[in-house]
This record gives sequence, structure tokens and C-alpha cells, in this order.
Amino acid sequence: MESKPRILVVDDEESIVDSISFALEREGYEVQCAGSAAEALKALDGALPDLVLLDVMLPDRSGLDLCTFIRFLGEAPILMLSARDSLEDKVQGLEAGADDYLVKPFKFKELLARVRALMRRWRKCEEANTLQLGDLKLEPARRTIFQSGEALDLTLREFELLEYFMRRPRRVVTRDELLNRVWHLPTPAETNVLEVHISSLRQKLRDPEKKLIRTIRGVGYTLGG
Repeated sequence: MESKPRILVVDDEESIVDSISFALEREGYEVQCAGSAAEALKALDGALPDLVLLDVMLPDRSGLDLCTFIRFLGEAPILMLSARDSLEDKVQGLEAGADDYLVKPFKFKELLARVRALMRRWRKCEEANTLQLGDLKLEPARRTIFQSGEALDLTLREFELLEYFMRRPRRVVTRDELLNRVWHLPTPAETNVLEVHISSLRQKLRDPEKKLIRTIRGVGYTLGG
């Protein structure tokens, strides 16, 4: 069964959050709520949601700062909500990384229409950028990786390493290239960080016999046969 699209609602006004959650859940979305930037960061510790509804005014941190941070994490669409309706405020929100800006108070019919529009737009973008190799499916924008339909829990560096491989399937990638492009280390570099991450990736990809990530002795590695 296909999972429901997940939306993170970040707002400290409980009445608004309850109303938004009810409206979204009735439309078939899975809703996660956060009343502060700190709670939002905990919710973002893992796969990004399919969409973020983000209030500009939060009790512990500016929503604009949080928006910029979310954009750094990945490419989840962001719809900012705010009582500030000046052109300058809207420009600040969009320049912080938001994809759309909705002024409070708003009609839920308009909110849902904008949510659906953003989801359609980003779904097309994700489909165009999804990487597929065998039973592996990697979505760079959402920082998610699936193997045979099952989501894998990778660290940020493991994800970046696997993404680098999947953009170069069946190509031999040297050790120095990986250290330089993924870790941004000068080469040659005396470190075993690459070998440690390769070992961890093999375990998570259920590749104990090293058939998926193959070692090319004296050169580097290759993904796929």
C-alpha cells in the first residue's frame, strides 16, 4: 500500500494547527505538528516530509531562519504562513527558500489548493530526478533511499556516498575521487573514513558478499555489476 504524503505543520498557535491538521487529514495527508523550531528540527531528523507548512513567527527562532535550514537539508517544498502581508515580508520569505507564501487569516480552501499545487509541482520534479538501479531507488530531493520498496536508514554521509555511486552506475570510482568529492578532503588522504562508510553501507544494503558495491583492488569501488 502506498504511504500517505506527509506534511509537517510548524506553528505555535494550537487552534490554527488543529484546524489545519483536521483539514489536511480529511484530504488524505499524514500530518505531523511542531509548535517550535526545536520541535521541528526533531521532526526533521530523518527523511524530509513531502511538504512543510511553516509559520514565520515562532517562539524560539525565526521561521525564516528555519526555512533556510530546511532548504539546506533538502528540497522539500515549503509554504510559509504569516500575518505579515507586506511585499517586503513576502520577498523575505521567498528569498529564505519558501516556495509559496500565504497570509493569515486564510480560507482553508485556498490553503488546500496551494498544498495540492506544490505537491504536484514537486512530484514531477522528484520523478525527473529519481535515481534507480536494480532494486535501489534514491530520491535526492527528499534524501530518501528505498531497497525493494523498503526505506533504508542512512546517515547523511552514507546517503551522499550512495548517491555519488548511483549517479555513476557500473563505473569504477577511485578512492581519491570519493574522498575529494564526498568528504571534500585533499588527496591523497591518510584516513580510513571511506572504508568504514563502505562497510556500513554494505551492511545496510544487505551486501555481505560485496556483489553490489564491489571493491576494485588498488583502484576503488563500483556500484552494480
